[in-house]
Amino acid sequence: MDWVSALILMVGLLMVLMALGLPVGFAFLGVNIVGAYVFLGGEIGLGQMVRNSVTALTNFSLVPIPLFLLMGEILFHTGLAYSAIDATNRLISRVPGRLSIVTVAGGTMFSTLSGSSVANTAMLGSTLLPDMLRRGYHPSIAMGPIMATGGIAMLIPPSALAVLLGSLAGVSISQLLIAGVVPGLMMATVFLGYILLRCTLNPALAPELPEDRAKAEQMSTWDRVRPFLTHVLPLLSIFVVVVGVMLLGWATPTEAAAVGCAASVVAAVGYRALSWQALAKALMETTKIAVMILFIIVASTTFSQILSFSGATRGILRLLSGIEIEPFIVVLVMLGILLILGAFMDQISMIMVTLPFFIPLVGLFGIDPLWFAVLMLICMEISFMTPPFGLLIFVMKGVAPPGIRLGQVYRAAAPFVLLQLLVLAMLLAWPVLATWLPGVAQSLR
Repeated sequence: MDWVSALILMVGLLMVLMALGLPVGFAFLGVNIVGAYVFLGGEIGLGQMVRNSVTALTNFSLVPIPLFLLMGEILFHTGLAYSAIDATNRLISRVPGRLSIVTVAGGTMFSTLSGSSVANTAMLGSTLLPDMLRRGYHPSIAMGPIMATGGIAMLIPPSALAVLLGSLAGVSISQLLIAGVVPGLMMATVFLGYILLRCTLNPALAPELPEDRAKAEQMSTWDRVRPFLTHVLPLLSIFVVVVGVMLLGWATPTEAAAVGCAASVVAAVGYRALSWQALAKALMETTKIAVMILFIIVASTTFSQILSFSGATRGILRLLSGIEIEPFIVVLVMLGILLILGAFMDQISMIMVTLPFFIPLVGLFGIDPLWFAVLMLICMEISFMTPPFGLLIFVMKGVAPPGIRLGQVYRAAAPFVLLQLLVLAMLLAWPVLATWLPGVAQSLR
């Protein structure tokens, strides 16, 4: 079978199974079984597929995924995250759109402790949204920052998705985790600037109640600062340790994740917030997500191997190598494909469908794989808020009061999607924004 027919068989069957509503992991499993039987030699090929699956799962670099997930779940289910958000709320006062600013600041802080954008959005939405709407905040300035800040957890370590992408793309996981810090902070800065500008020009979007002003005047500086010192700084020290040991080369991502996970448990014990019920809930949620991710890793790895063995990957590379095209145009095309797919697929499905084709192209055109991996993460963050199927849009709708319509959620997300595209354009124009911090880390080792 020629490579074009092989490509049509594999990708076409995948699209048909996904269109029928089969979960993406099972769709890839079905395609892999067919591909292994056709291209790897019948029953012998099926046996080889099983051996490849075992090899994919016994990769030590995947260990940070469940550890990073558990780290955030412990802080979430013990209530420490909520205490940190409340402390941030007390600290920030007398600024336009105060609670929206608290959302971005507190959400970015929690992103440094949680590898889950969904958990981040759900926590911010359930904690801050009802209060903002009660105070008369416009839904767009209330829900938009929550969704946008929730997505930052995908960039700032600990990011389980970054670990997954790095392991599948063959990119250094520690460098990719470190590379996400600057773009993540850029996102938060752009969001803060937009909120301040919009609420300054139109204070009616985020009105300040007289009782809030009186309460802020009565509260001493120490009353505002003390909760931040006791509930936020100790948790931020976990992030500093996790990133610091990787930055200095003292620990691998797996060891750093283990340190962060243990520190989360110690923090929960220190605040007397750890219970058997909370620990069991955190372990159960971590297990659910980790098993799903590991199953998808097996399916994606096998899919890439079968594509390569069938000759489809080599055929595409030969075809493109004969075309004179600038590497930057190739990057733009790949990012455009990701942004289009993001409107209809979840992030892990996007990785599985595109990576077997994108990574060989990155090597063929001499594109920096670390820079491209960061661009992929940003595209997937944007897809979290892209209609019609952006996951954070539906998470937001789920935690919002019954009167909030889906159209309002879409409109709230739109300005922040444009801001994320702005950050993506900045990284395209200045790749050093993604590669500078990993370079510093490399020089310190």
